[in-house]
Amino acid sequence: MPKSKMRSYLIFTGTGPMLVLSTYPKLTDERLVQKLRHKGIDKFIAYTVDLEAVQARYEDSYDSVAVDLEGREDIRVLDFNGHQIMANFSLDALGDPIKFGG
Repeated sequence: MPKSKMRSYLIFTGTGPMLVLSTYPKLTDERLVQKLRHKGIDKFIAYTVDLEAVQARYEDSYDSVAVDLEGREDIRVLDFNGHQIMANFSLDALGDPIKFGG
């Protein structure tokens, strides 16, 4: 299987933010959405986060999470500590929101 492009997203859910790594082609890919639904996440607002910024801020855990995604299309949570996520990223640096679930 060809290597899938790694992407990172900051996803705001009803229980708080989470930072994820994904190799799905887009955040609204139905397979990814089904995985989120399985975890009880039916609605979210998300932002694409610069992958280099994520690597720099999570250098201790990034590689171990990313290696788990090698050769597959899937998603992994890198951080679910809202305080830490918000301290690591400026909202001004994020692009346009991706809204899902109406």
